[in-house]
Amino acid sequence: MLSVVITAWNEEKNLPTVVNSVRRLADEIVVVVDKSSTDKTAAVAGKLGCKVFWHPHTGYVEPMRNFSISKATGDWILVLDADEEVPPKLAAQIKDILKQPAADYYRLPRKNLIFGKWITSQHWWPDYVYRLFKKGHVTWEDAIHSVPFTKGSGADLPADENLALIHYHYTGIGQYVDRLNRYTDHQLKHLQQNNHRFLPSDFLIFPFREFIRQFFARRGYRDGLHGLALALLQAFSELVLYLKFWEQLKFPETPFNPGNLVSELRTTNSELTWWYYQSKIDTSSIFLKPWWKLVRRLKL
Repeated sequence: MLSVVITAWNEEKNLPTVVNSVRRLADEIVVVVDKSSTDKTAAVAGKLGCKVFWHPHTGYVEPMRNFSISKATGDWILVLDADEEVPPKLAAQIKDILKQPAADYYRLPRKNLIFGKWITSQHWWPDYVYRLFKKGHVTWEDAIHSVPFTKGSGADLPADENLALIHYHYTGIGQYVDRLNRYTDHQLKHLQQNNHRFLPSDFLIFPFREFIRQFFARRGYRDGLHGLALALLQAFSELVLYLKFWEQLKFPETPFNPGNLVSELRTTNSELTWWYYQSKIDTSSIFLKPWWKLVRRLKL
C-alpha cells in the first residue's frame, strides 16, 4: 500500500495539480496543513478526497515531515510538496518499483522550474531528493534544508527528465524574497547556536562566496540570465542573513573605511579572476584547456 503525503501552507491553487498527478498511483493521500494557512487549502484537500490533518506553524517544511508520515497508514510512503507534480512516466516507474522493490528507499530526481525556466545547473539538477521509501526507513530532523536520516539500502532513479518530479519552485521575485525572509530567520538561529563571531567583512565575504558557488562552481552561467539572477538572489540571501545577525547584536558601531573595502575587494577580485578562467577551461575543447590553464597561471 502506498501513502502519498503532502505538506501545504496556503496552497489552494497548487493542491489540485499535485493530488491529481498521484490519484491513480496512491492508495491514500494525506495532506498536512500548516495552521497558519489563511486560504482554503484544507477545504480544497477535503474536496479532493484527501485525509486532512493540521500542524502548528513552523515557517518551513522539515518539522512537518515526520508528523505527516506518522499519519500515513501505508507500508510505502511517497513524500511530496504541494508545488510539485508526478509526471505519468515517473508514476509508472514507481508502480513498477513497488511490485518488486530492490531497496528500502529511493532518491528521485527533481526538475526545478524557476521564473518559467527549467534550471539545469549543478545545484538545481538533478537535485536528488529522498521521497519514496518504506515507512520507518527515512526520518527528518527539524533543521531547515536538512538531509534526512536513512536506514537500510537505497537507490537512485536515473537522472532522466521524464522520471523526475516537477517542482514549480519560484514563480516570481516577490515569492523568492518572501521565502528568503522566512528562511533567513531560521538560519539566523543556527548562526547564534554556533556562536558565530561577527566581522564587518561578513557583509562582503559570505555573499561573494555564495555568488561564486552558484554562478561558477555550480555552473549557473550555463542557465544564462536566469543563472545570473539566481546567483545574485542567493548572494543577497546571505547578505540579509548577516545583516539580521548584526541587528541581533543591536547594530554595534564598527570602523570600516574605504581602505578596508579595497582590501576585501582585492581578495574577492583574485577569486573572481580564478573562477572566470576556470569557466573558460570547463567550456573549452580538450585542445584549448591547456591554453586557458596557462593564461590563468600567468594572470594570477
